[in-house]
Amino acid sequence: MRQGVRAMAGRLSWGLGDQAVSSLSNFAVGIVVARGLGATGFGVFTLAWVTYGVLLNVSRGLATDPLVVRFSGAADERWRAAVARSSGTAMLIGLASGALSVLVGLALGGEVGWAFLGLGVVLPGLLVQDSWRYAFFASGQGHRAFLNDIVWAAAMVPALLFAARSGSVFAFVLAWGLSAALAAAFGALQSGVLPRAAGVREWVSHHRDLGSRYLVENVSNSGASQLRSYGLGAIAGLSAVGAIRGGELLLAPFLALLMGVSLVAVPEAARVLKRAPARLPTFCLVLGGGQAAAALVWGLGILFFLPDSVGTLALGSVWGPAQELILPITLSVTAAGVIAGATAGLRALGAAKLSLRAQLFASAGYLGGGLAGAALAGAVGASWGSAIALWCGAVVWWWQLRVGFRARTGTEAVGVR
Repeated sequence: MRQGVRAMAGRLSWGLGDQAVSSLSNFAVGIVVARGLGATGFGVFTLAWVTYGVLLNVSRGLATDPLVVRFSGAADERWRAAVARSSGTAMLIGLASGALSVLVGLALGGEVGWAFLGLGVVLPGLLVQDSWRYAFFASGQGHRAFLNDIVWAAAMVPALLFAARSGSVFAFVLAWGLSAALAAAFGALQSGVLPRAAGVREWVSHHRDLGSRYLVENVSNSGASQLRSYGLGAIAGLSAVGAIRGGELLLAPFLALLMGVSLVAVPEAARVLKRAPARLPTFCLVLGGGQAAAALVWGLGILFFLPDSVGTLALGSVWGPAQELILPITLSVTAAGVIAGATAGLRALGAAKLSLRAQLFASAGYLGGGLAGAALAGAVGASWGSAIALWCGAVVWWWQLRVGFRARTGTEAVGVR
C-alpha cells in the first residue's frame, strides 16, 4: 500500500509541476498583454482566449477524455495505437476550427477580426500540444508532459518580446500559439507517435458512448464561459471583460494547482476504483475539499495582503477594476475545486450520462447568473452571479456522484449474488 501511495504521489507531483509551468506561462502571457494593450486590448485578446478554450474542450471531449478513461495504464503497444488516433482527432479538429476562425476574422475585421485570424492560424498546434500532455499522463509519463510544457514556455520568451514590440493583438496571439506548435512537434519526437488522421473516424465511432457526452459536457462548460464573456462585452464593454480576466490572473498560481491535480485526478480515481472501489468517495472528497481550501486561502491572501503597488506593477491599468472582483472570483474557483472532486469520480465510473446532466445544470446557471449579474452591475454583478451559480452546481455534481456510485456498487452486489 505504501508503495502505491508513493507512486500516486510521484504522478501527482509531475501533474502539479507540469501545470505550474503551463499556468505560469499563461500568467506571463496575460501580464504582458494586459500591460501592453490596456483593458480594452486585453479584452479583445480574452475573446480569442475563451474561444480557444471552447475548441480545446471540443478536442478533449472527442480525443483525450476517452483516451484517459479507457487507456490509462494500458500496455505500451495499445497506448501508442490509441494515441495516434486521439492526437489525429485533435489535429483535424484544430484544422477545421482554425479554418472557420480565419473566416470569422476576415468577416469581422478590426482588432477583433485580427485576433480571430491569428487564432485560426495557431489552433492546430495548440490542440495537438494539449493532446500530448493528456497522452503522457494516461501512461504515467508525467515527466514528458512537464518537459513538453517547458519547451513551450521557453519558446514563448523570444516570441513575446517580439510581439511586445509590435503592440498588436494579432502578434500576441501568434507568439502564444506558434510556440505551442513547436512544443507539439517536440511531443511527436518524445512519444515516437505521429497523429494518424486516417484513424479519426474509427476513434470517434468506437468511443462515441463517452466522446459524444464528454463533448457536450465540455463545450457546455467552456461555451458558458465564452458566451458570458461575449454577453458581458456587449452589456458592459470590452474593458469589463478585461477586468474579469485580470482578476482571474491573480488566481493563476492556485489555478495551476487545480489544473495540475485535474491532469492526474481521473487516472488516479480510475486506479482507486479498480483496487478498492469503496474508497472512491473518500478519494473524491479529499481531492475536492483540498483544492477548495487551497483556493480560499490563496484568494483571501490576495484580498487582504496584496499591496496596491504590486497589483499595479503586475496588471497596470487593469488592476483597479480587477481588484473589486477578487472575492467573487475566489468563491467561484473554490466551487470549481469542490466540483473537481466529483468530476474525477464520475469520469472514473464512466458515468458520462450523470456527469453530462450535472454539467448542463452548472453551465446554464453559470451563464444565466453571469449575464443577469452583468445587466444589474457590470463586471462585479457578473462575477457574483457566476459564483452563486457555481456553488449551486457543486451540489448537483456531488448528488450525481452519489447516484453513480450507488448504481455501481448495486450492480456489483447483484453480480456477486
